[in-house]
Amino acid sequence: MSNLQPKQRASRRDELAPEPAAAPHATELDYARVKTGRAGTRPPFERVTLILQGGGALGAYQGGVYQALAEAKIHPDWVAGISIGAINSALIAGNAPEKRVERLREFWETVSRSPFGVPYFAWHKIASDLNHRIINMMRSFGTLLGGAPGFFALRLPPPYLLPPNDFEALSFYDVTPLRATLERLVDFDRINAGEMRLSVGAVNVKSGNFIYFDTTTHKISPKHVMASGSLPPGFPATEIDGEYYWDGGVLSNAPLQWVLDDRPRKDTLIFQLDLWNARGELPRDLMAIDRRQKEIRFSSRTRLATDHFRKLQHMRRLGATLLAKMPEELRRTPEAKMLAAEADEKVYNIIQLIYRARTYEGTSMDYEFSRRTMEEHWKAGYDDASRTLRFPKVLQRPEELDGVFTFDVASEERRP
Repeated sequence: MSNLQPKQRASRRDELAPEPAAAPHATELDYARVKTGRAGTRPPFERVTLILQGGGALGAYQGGVYQALAEAKIHPDWVAGISIGAINSALIAGNAPEKRVERLREFWETVSRSPFGVPYFAWHKIASDLNHRIINMMRSFGTLLGGAPGFFALRLPPPYLLPPNDFEALSFYDVTPLRATLERLVDFDRINAGEMRLSVGAVNVKSGNFIYFDTTTHKISPKHVMASGSLPPGFPATEIDGEYYWDGGVLSNAPLQWVLDDRPRKDTLIFQLDLWNARGELPRDLMAIDRRQKEIRFSSRTRLATDHFRKLQHMRRLGATLLAKMPEELRRTPEAKMLAAEADEKVYNIIQLIYRARTYEGTSMDYEFSRRTMEEHWKAGYDDASRTLRFPKVLQRPEELDGVFTFDVASEERRP
């Protein structure tokens, strides 16, 4: 929540585009349209990129963010994701623009059905955070026992009763349902046609090396997407061409560095959709401790990577300025040519949209796939993106000397 006083809050609004109307309940697909005043105009960047972090059931937040971006006519050229972020990325890249939100909703409504047929009553309001926490714990326990429809199912008999080296003894859940869901909702021919670049990250089990399956270097199939989400010991390793891969989050949970290191560099608008908040409060109970260590571990040091990139880009821009002032004879030297290979004047907007867990969410929040919680996450993403797009600087080229502008709406709204 913002800590601004009412008078200060009003002065901040003067700097913003008109506030969007409040969205109706998240169960309705047609939220109120985002009113940014810029809909239909492509932002002045050579490339628009979405970066989708892993986080299991929290991934519905990314669906809500994407809906708000789509309604503002902001369509990415490149989507890169890990784990659940890879699945959401495939749903975006593997569908026509007018179908993407519909397919994302279909996926999340499928996997958030109760495995035991328990109905969801959207009208029922939960009275307190304590009650909400208890209900969430019961729902997550249901996921442990019954899996998530269209995603994964509990292995029976359990793996510890199977012979060693049996493939089914290597994980607690069967992900065959996910393959069928991806084949139904994602057009892999469209992905491989290259209209939108797609990157999904995974870890080679034997070498321990990180790899990105990318449409510029690979023909993407459901296996590549599933490999990015093969988190042990819940899910089995995915075999591709004789090699076995685990979830990319085992090593790095966000593909920010992959995007920033891409060559040739381009003016880039990045929407970084994080599901784990690196910042948080001091935990006050054991459940909060477990949740907090997950947030720290899976936030993937994205703030450190951004700060490091800012310094590098500043040096590149200074190098470009220096080269422009050099006499021709000096520019022909080997040292100057090496400098020229790294120097550029490109600019980057890194727009961070970070899910901030509710007080009643516990350590199971990444596998609590209930419909109510899915709708809460989706609406949180939609609302965060709507508020973000009200700030004109988000879609403008940065004026900073280093050419890098970073933005987090929650931090911005706390400013006096």
